[in-house]
Amino acid sequence: MYLSKPDSRVIKTIDDVVSKFGGDFEVEPLSNPRKFAKNWEGRLVHLTMFGLPFEDFEDKLKEEQSPLLFIVGAGKVPRWAFEYADYNISIGNQPHSEIAALSITLSRINQNYVSQEFEGPLQVIPSSDHRKMIDTSR
Repeated sequence: MYLSKPDSRVIKTIDDVVSKFGGDFEVEPLSNPRKFAKNWEGRLVHLTMFGLPFEDFEDKLKEEQSPLLFIVGAGKVPRWAFEYADYNISIGNQPHSEIAALSITLSRINQNYVSQEFEGPLQVIPSSDHRKMIDTSR
């Protein structure tokens, strides 16, 4: 994840989750997100409630061969995000969580999204009636 405004709390939270549940997720702060997006060698997908319906682009994103960079933002996203984006896509046209929009998008375009195992010390066990995890480090 590239973070446009470095926030030590966000980085610490992500690091804590990765240390508990596993995965190769990391955060890289950006000093110039505009330049980074402009120079991206792949497709740029801007997730915004002002965009076109996700369903109209779902198949294109699934078939995309070049790397995808998703831009999500809280509050007002700079105009350049709309201008640089290959796709300005909406999960819904009402205010919503940007992280939820990203999660929905990733789960719909990546068939392995839900079934991935991250091999951390804590493993979630699916349950219909309560929270269940096992600690494999014991």
